[in-house]
Amino acid sequence: MTMLHTVNKSPFEKDSMTSCLRLSADGSSILLIEDGVYAALEGTAMSDSVKAAMKNRKVYALQEDINARGVEGKVMDGIEQVDYAGFVKLVTEHDKVQSWV
Repeated sequence: MTMLHTVNKSPFEKDSMTSCLRLSADGSSILLIEDGVYAALEGTAMSDSVKAAMKNRKVYALQEDINARGVEGKVMDGIEQVDYAGFVKLVTEHDKVQSWV
């Protein structure tokens, strides 16, 4: 069974991303949306944890939320940026969706 985890809170304000990384299973996918896209940025306190998770999880970030926050070009390598159609595709490709709020 495949699971898509969505994180919409900044990792610098809440521990949703930390909990997601700790509890998500190998082979699952993580989609960063809204303020959750801050976890995708290179050179932050969260970068090493996200990079470690990317060894056995696929991490995505919603392009529209990256643009809305003005952090284009700061997303770390290995994170796939998706648009809203890609968000819908991810939901349909996974058996379950877990939202971390």
